[in-house]
Amino acid sequence: MANFNRVILMGNLTRDPELRYTPSGTAVAKFSIAVNRKYKENEETSFFDIVFFGKPAEIIAEYMKKGRPLLIEGRLQQQRWETDEGQKRSKIEVIGENFQFIGGRSQESPRQENDSEPPEFDDSDIPF
Repeated sequence: MANFNRVILMGNLTRDPELRYTPSGTAVAKFSIAVNRKYKENEETSFFDIVFFGKPAEIIAEYMKKGRPLLIEGRLQQQRWETDEGQKRSKIEVIGENFQFIGGRSQESPRQENDSEPPEFDDSDIPF
């Protein structure tokens, strides 16, 4: 039987990313996002724990803050552990693989020379 584990979420960060490093030097960024869903006249919010590794973790930690929107793509992973009292616990988190900043630039993150986003332009500048 084939297996498939892929998730795409877009929401707002519920807190600033927490950046740490493993003993081997790999960056790990942890944060949560809130995703709203509207149906009929109701709205519900779901909260998801997200983990990114490596260079993407460092970029997210540098540019993202609580309340900013982010689109992420990744996979679900279940964490299992046992408490000191012997109770079994588990949680599902999203292991991020790709991301896309959403919205405009804030005053806190000015454009850098090596920034990969194209400059903004007016449609009237296009000659056709």
